[in-house]
Amino acid sequence: MSLGRTVKLNNGVVIPQVGYGTWQAAPGEVEKAVEEAIKVGYRHIDCALVYRSFSIPLRVFIVATGIKASGVPREELVLVSKLWNNSHRPENVEADLDLTLKQLGTSYLDVYLIHWPVAFKPGKDLFPKDSNGVVQLDEPAEKGGPSIVDTWKEMVRISKETKKVKAVGVSNFTVEQLKKVIDATGVTPSMNQIELHPSLIQPELFKFCNDNGIAITAYSPLGNNITGKPRVIDHPEIKKIADRLGKSPAQVLIAWVAKQGFVVIPKSVTPARIKSNFEDFELSDADLEEINKIGLANQVRSNIPFEYETSWPVDIFGTPEEKGQVKAF
Repeated sequence: MSLGRTVKLNNGVVIPQVGYGTWQAAPGEVEKAVEEAIKVGYRHIDCALVYRSFSIPLRVFIVATGIKASGVPREELVLVSKLWNNSHRPENVEADLDLTLKQLGTSYLDVYLIHWPVAFKPGKDLFPKDSNGVVQLDEPAEKGGPSIVDTWKEMVRISKETKKVKAVGVSNFTVEQLKKVIDATGVTPSMNQIELHPSLIQPELFKFCNDNGIAITAYSPLGNNITGKPRVIDHPEIKKIADRLGKSPAQVLIAWVAKQGFVVIPKSVTPARIKSNFEDFELSDADLEEINKIGLANQVRSNIPFEYETSWPVDIFGTPEEKGQVKAF
């Protein structure tokens, strides 16, 4: 059972610190996994329009199926979802949200995030591609496309003028991108959901979010990825620490995230692992530092969209892999 810890967002919304993530879950597995997670005790469910778990024939949101099957009232759950890249133009933002609400079978989200600081060509295709199979970006702001500030302003408007979202935030944003939206609007995102595990420690980003009251949510806390890069959960030194503590490597990595005050959303579709991931514990300061050393010696950013099978021709994080691509906003 979870320790029941919560995190208060900068607008007063309170969310469970340990949530359940649905990224990389296969459609046939998601509804049962979500149902199992809720029955185990998870009350924070993270999802997104683009996750393959989101669409089945007739576009019924299968996460909603799992929620309904759990028998737990909507009001007891925290639902987080995200604006997809093909809907960054202000006139498309609320429609994207409405589709999410419809497919989830709810009238509101607890938190709604801009999924990426990247705008795709608008339209029905979630991944518009050119003749070479590369994702097509929207026009730059100077040629009539949306700036990240335009998109953020519309997110803020929706949060103030409707009852469709309790809080708004961002995902995969750097310090530079966060400063841009805050400086332009005076409104600070409530959350920044980022890839976060010991092999991707970002002190500057962590400090900026902490100083500005932005809650950090860790996705891929075990190092899972779709680009075939090494996973921190497989590191032998992490396993040694887990064995010494009588915990699983996953439990140790979840505790490492939670120890720092971050929200964490591990994903599994295996009932036993769903349950064990929810059994969080307090990591000692000494163990935190030991894990930090392991991670700092093995730093790797796994989730770089330029490296996806369907490549995004954009530089989001300023990594060597992205060099030469169009800068994200």
